[in-house]
Amino acid sequence: MLRALALFLLLVSAGAQAQPALHTDLPLNYLADADEQARDRPLVIFLHGSGSNEQDLFELREALPEHYNYLSVRAPKVMEPGHYQWFAKKGEGAYDGDTSDLKASGQLLLDFIEKARAKYPTDAGKVFLVGFSQGAMMSYEVALRHPDAVGGIAAMGGRVLSALRAELTPDESRRALAVFIGHGTADPIIPYHDGTEANTFLKTLALEPEFHAYPGVGHSISALEVKDLRAWLERLNP
Repeated sequence: MLRALALFLLLVSAGAQAQPALHTDLPLNYLADADEQARDRPLVIFLHGSGSNEQDLFELREALPEHYNYLSVRAPKVMEPGHYQWFAKKGEGAYDGDTSDLKASGQLLLDFIEKARAKYPTDAGKVFLVGFSQGAMMSYEVALRHPDAVGGIAAMGGRVLSALRAELTPDESRRALAVFIGHGTADPIIPYHDGTEANTFLKTLALEPEFHAYPGVGHSISALEVKDLRAWLERLNP
């Protein structure tokens, strides 16, 4: 009996040690699977959706390139314990965001990217925001306003918010921005046409998004999308 109890406690202890630690030294709290000593590694920053947290996308790293550094950030606005969002939803019908929230969260994320690049030394061109739902919207928000801050974004199940769309015009500085867009055709939360509209809009800004439709997929990330995301990252940094 004692041996069984000891084994149980050992397994529990090992499981607890396997849980990633929450880092609080940068402007946003985050999880990390990264080497501070390695220079010039590509850096992926995961941005979760509304009502979730930093653990939501972190496991994706297991299916993505091994030679990257990975961070997963917690959105700053608390909905309830363990559940966070980047901005409050505004208006009825089409998904839009509170302007003051977008400005505040956008600045926090921009500051986070800058300080993360200092801690995990790499060029801005090797930083990639990978966001789902609201996290995808924040990827658009930061990268399209500040294209010099990142090398690319992967926006999954998201949309370009109307406030951002209204303020952007073609700019040569965005031409180098790599964009991956993935969207399920059966998404009931952020409709598929929001993804296709984002693709069309980005083309008016002289960008060349890589667009992927996932037939029958709802508001989620499929295994095929993860495979496509990995291939996209590997093409950018072979």
